[in-house]
Amino acid sequence: MKTYQKLPFFALSAAVIAMSSCSSEDPVPENDGEVITDVTLVFTELDDTGATVGSPFSFSASDSEGIEVGTSPEVDDVTLEAGKTYQMEIEVGNSIAGEDITEEILEESDEHQFFFLGSAFVGTTAPLTYSYDDEGGINLGVKGKVVVVASPALNTGTFRVVLRHDLNKDFEGTDNPSFENFVNAGGETDLDITFPLILN
Repeated sequence: MKTYQKLPFFALSAAVIAMSSCSSEDPVPENDGEVITDVTLVFTELDDTGATVGSPFSFSASDSEGIEVGTSPEVDDVTLEAGKTYQMEIEVGNSIAGEDITEEILEESDEHQFFFLGSAFVGTTAPLTYSYDDEGGINLGVKGKVVVVASPALNTGTFRVVLRHDLNKDFEGTDNPSFENFVNAGGETDLDITFPLILN
């Protein structure tokens, strides 16, 4: 009789062990995308020869939870002068982990690329044009050149910055930094932030 009374207990124990071992073997979903909490656009004016003029100035966007997952990023207005040409560099970071994401983007330049969209860069009245100017002549966007038309048709707009990774950089159109159909080149978005643009 005692043996039969112990069987349910042993069966229950075996079931609990089996269930716990199954749950411990379940794969944990991984997020391969970068967590970006801060992005800064650093501008320096260029003269007609391409030499820098004056001191750099910058505009930032940040969200302590991550720009792509947070609900209320703080975003500066990008204020530029009509008729000017600027060197623009992008600094990207993860304040949660204390990481400089810019360095990682540079190290994996064959897997990353910035695109510049919004009414600032797209459309017949777009007041800005962007060209890649990264080291080694690659299309990356950590460093580039922004030209503001002398007589813009509008003095406000949207300055959208998108960072993609694992895209096909040989896909037709990706050599255009304002390629609106960038999703067709595959990959995933690490950053998609829109700054208000003001032109003086």
